[in-house]
Amino acid sequence: MKKLSDNWISEGWIDFEYKKYLLLAYLKEVEQDFGDAKLYPPLADLIKHYKRLKELEQHKDGLRDSFPKRVVGIDYKNIRLHKENMADEGEIMQALDEIIAFSIPIFRRKIDQGKSIYDFIEENLEVEPVGLSPLYQREGYVFITLEKSADVFIYGYQVKLFENSFEKYRGIAFSFLRKETRTLAHTYAQIKMGLIRSNQQLPNPATWRVHSSNTVPLEESLLPVSKRILLRMIA
Repeated sequence: MKKLSDNWISEGWIDFEYKKYLLLAYLKEVEQDFGDAKLYPPLADLIKHYKRLKELEQHKDGLRDSFPKRVVGIDYKNIRLHKENMADEGEIMQALDEIIAFSIPIFRRKIDQGKSIYDFIEENLEVEPVGLSPLYQREGYVFITLEKSADVFIYGYQVKLFENSFEKYRGIAFSFLRKETRTLAHTYAQIKMGLIRSNQQLPNPATWRVHSSNTVPLEESLLPVSKRILLRMIA
């Protein structure tokens, strides 16, 4: 997917029609991805741009101080320079107002569309333990399966604690191990036993099966949604 630059509003020519063209070209590609039920990275990208637009909307007045200025005189009494904006502040601010007012509701609608797809995928997921569940759930395995497919995508998972300046939060990481085929003679329980034999550091691993009743893209949709729903269940 073609991405929209993080600085798309300030880069290049600050003109409403030009920025509108850039935005609509980007959203056309987002629409194509959503049509294919591909949630990521488009949804996260939309949310990022929306948040930046809201911040820009709230702090537009501070932008005036960033316009390039030139010295036009000296105040000898107070020992300071008189400066004026080199750019046409009025025209630029008017263009920014138009761009922001046009863009925010469009981003909001696209985010809502992405969330509807997310909710649809999540509502059609079944999550169940494979075998007995141990008390220790922070590490284990995940089997991802799709309707009308015998493929079993096997991932190791780890729940991790992340910390920044403001908060601590949990995240979950998946690592792809291999793909196997389920048959009447090769069940989920037997696949789990094979994992135990190959990794004796987890003699009784937490193992989950996440099954989608719809065929959706694995990397772009099913995995990210599976991570969130599994983290919620474990937590």
